[in-house]
Amino acid sequence: MGSFLSRKSTSTGGGHRVVVFSTPTCHWCGIAKNYLRSNNISFVEHDVSRDRAAAQAMVRRTGQMGVPVIEIDGQSIVGFDQARIDHALGLPAN
Repeated sequence: MGSFLSRKSTSTGGGHRVVVFSTPTCHWCGIAKNYLRSNNISFVEHDVSRDRAAAQAMVRRTGQMGVPVIEIDGQSIVGFDQARIDHALGLPAN
């Protein structure tokens, strides 16, 4: 298995496992990561432009090649969808 599978993800206070698949040049990836940080959500980031195993796993799970992909407790959210992120994390709707 790829190196990304062996990395430990940190958990939020609510016990959620959050993983962000992104690239350095992706504008929406930055917005997604900043949103998670602003809500004190810990996450593990995988740069799919450098980590081939993570990129392959992302495509296998979602059927998508675009980023960001945010996994919350195994549920994949493709793109920055604040409402779905909030729901998956149990955050109040804005």
